[in-house]
Amino acid sequence: MNQYVNKKFSNSYKATIGADFLTKEVQVDDRTVTMQIWDTAGQERFQSLGVAFYRGADCCVLVHDVTNIKSFDTLESWRDEFLLQASPRDPDNFPFVVLGNKVDVGDQRRQYFETSAKDSTNVEEAFKTIAKNALLQESDVELYGDFTEPIKIGEDNEAQASSCSC
Repeated sequence: MNQYVNKKFSNSYKATIGADFLTKEVQVDDRTVTMQIWDTAGQERFQSLGVAFYRGADCCVLVHDVTNIKSFDTLESWRDEFLLQASPRDPDNFPFVVLGNKVDVGDQRRQYFETSAKDSTNVEEAFKTIAKNALLQESDVELYGDFTEPIKIGEDNEAQASSCSC
């Protein structure tokens, strides 16, 4: 939100307590739209405060951390909670946008593709990534082999030395 409105990022993250909002004017086609963007606390303990901020919303943005699968798994419950508290006229057609944040943390993120089998959008890219991941997995297996039992060096040598193997 701060990046979008003020073009600023801070490494010192402070979790939202309650809610915060910023405004920004944008051009949509030939109209000027003043957006009031609310950031409500994402922790479940603040979920009940949503009713005060959700009513009258024209769209809902749900944000998850791409490095944390649990944050993705909770999106549906946040959606349901929003619809319950906002009580929009037409909940089945209320607009939601999902944002995956922290895509810059490449080594920790889950890979995700939006594809279309009909027009082949991103299908090739998705399967190239699948093949690359499979090769990485294969090289790990070749490197470590199929060892299921650890090889213990220096243990039980006395027992073997004192017994006769003839």
